[in-house]
Amino acid sequence: MTNENESNIEKNAQPAPQSDTAETKAGETSHEEAVKNFEPLTVAYERLRHSTDSAELSEFARRPLPDRSNQAAFSRATALLEAVAGNRHTPVADRVFLATTMPFPNVLVKLSEDPDASVRQAVAANEDDKNWLVGRLTKDPVPQVRDHALRNKRTSWKMRLEGAQDPTADAETLDFLGSLGTEIEEGAPAVLASMVRRAVALNPNTSAQMLEKLANDPSEEVRNALAQR
Repeated sequence: MTNENESNIEKNAQPAPQSDTAETKAGETSHEEAVKNFEPLTVAYERLRHSTDSAELSEFARRPLPDRSNQAAFSRATALLEAVAGNRHTPVADRVFLATTMPFPNVLVKLSEDPDASVRQAVAANEDDKNWLVGRLTKDPVPQVRDHALRNKRTSWKMRLEGAQDPTADAETLDFLGSLGTEIEEGAPAVLASMVRRAVALNPNTSAQMLEKLANDPSEEVRNALAQR
């Protein structure tokens, strides 16, 4: 009886083999489903680029990016955001969100060509822009877009000078440009900043308040330009 009882105890103590088998099969099934549902990057890009599902596009636009440490997933997500940004079925609010928050040139270039001026304006104000992209937006047909681009710290001095010479520039933007090198960006190159302020002094849209400031400008060139006016 003792031997028989010990044999029964040993049998009961052994783990059931079928549970491990079930877990293994579940893992294999999950992996197979993941592989089956995976979209190659080019396929996913084209699907999102031509999608008319605004809800899906909106969700993707607002989805947090993968951690940069996962380089493959991060690169894939930023590439697909380009497709979402360029799709006109992506809601305008989401395109503005991307234009405001994204630092990626491929996404911002798409958004800089958006037919909605509010999207281009958000790109123009994005300080993660490349200077050539901001420079392009200083020539935008919509004044508000041009103004935001000219006030962007990424804008080149050449673009700032051309903006200060623009007879369609508004007084607010000219107030900004007329303060460069004195009240704003005090460490700016003196000659370049003086050239911009001189152009502001000659611009017919410059406010009376800014003209008063320029009358006492530290640069003789600026003061002489104001006298010529």
